[in-house]
Amino acid sequence: MGTSRASSSKIPPTERLHRRADDLDLLSVRSVVRRLHDEDIAAVQAVRPALSAIADAATAVAEALRAGGRLLYVGAGTSGRLGVLDASECPPTFGSAPSQIQARIAGGRRALTRAVEGAEDDTDAGTRDVREFQPTARDVVCGVTASASTPYVRAALREAKRRGAHTVLVCCNPPRAREDVDTLVLARTGPELVAGSTRLKAGTATKLVLNAITTAAFVSLGKVYRGRMVDLRPANAKLRARAARMVAELTQLPPDAATRLLQDAGGEVKLALAMHFTGLDARQARKRLAENGLRALEPSRRKHAHAPPARPRRRVGGGT
Repeated sequence: MGTSRASSSKIPPTERLHRRADDLDLLSVRSVVRRLHDEDIAAVQAVRPALSAIADAATAVAEALRAGGRLLYVGAGTSGRLGVLDASECPPTFGSAPSQIQARIAGGRRALTRAVEGAEDDTDAGTRDVREFQPTARDVVCGVTASASTPYVRAALREAKRRGAHTVLVCCNPPRAREDVDTLVLARTGPELVAGSTRLKAGTATKLVLNAITTAAFVSLGKVYRGRMVDLRPANAKLRARAARMVAELTQLPPDAATRLLQDAGGEVKLALAMHFTGLDARQARKRLAENGLRALEPSRRKHAHAPPARPRRRVGGGT
């Protein structure tokens, strides 16, 4: 009995048997779903103690992007796919350039849709993928691995650290060593209902962490205004409708006038708002926007902004 406990203590938390899992295969489908949902709630709760570290990581990413640097995610399996997902969603959501947030997954593109056995153990690939990124002190390299010990990820972080990049490790087990990590984001999710299946609770927590890092970073960079993604790229009908709705809501213009204003701004929501708040044409408003930021241009918010006052507001595109 004592030997069993001792050997169990050496097993990483995410690999251990969950105390509520032994009878899982005897339960009804409804009961299994309910138990999985209970674990989803536990995943959310596991992220809360890591909020300070998440904020540190987000600050590092924001500073990197502000200085012309980049964020590179490196991961394997589920963790790697979540990094790729977050990187791919930033351009349409925040209008960021694809080069700003990138991702590499062990096993390459093939690993996005199927398991590539042995890829996560390839330290040479981890080193090589970071070398191809050519990171400098302006960049952030974020390793994503539930186990905290994936050889591909640890090799990638060592190479990034050697090249002077700020390194972040997002994980669900305590790492054995931290010498290659500047910021550790640890969400202690513990055992899974299906032992070792970190696509479950650990994957949920990891998705929450990555969402928070990039969203908080882009909010601090002015990509979100009054809860709206004002730098979105209106590349389809749904996003074009959303863009027009945002302009109408934030300017209080009638829908037709808001649509005309958006067209005058070349479909750019933030520019349309700057034109409305300042009364300037697109070229002049873009310059004012770059100098001050959108919050400083809205009349009702100027008193809270440390920026020179804008010219008196007049409506653009119609309205009274």
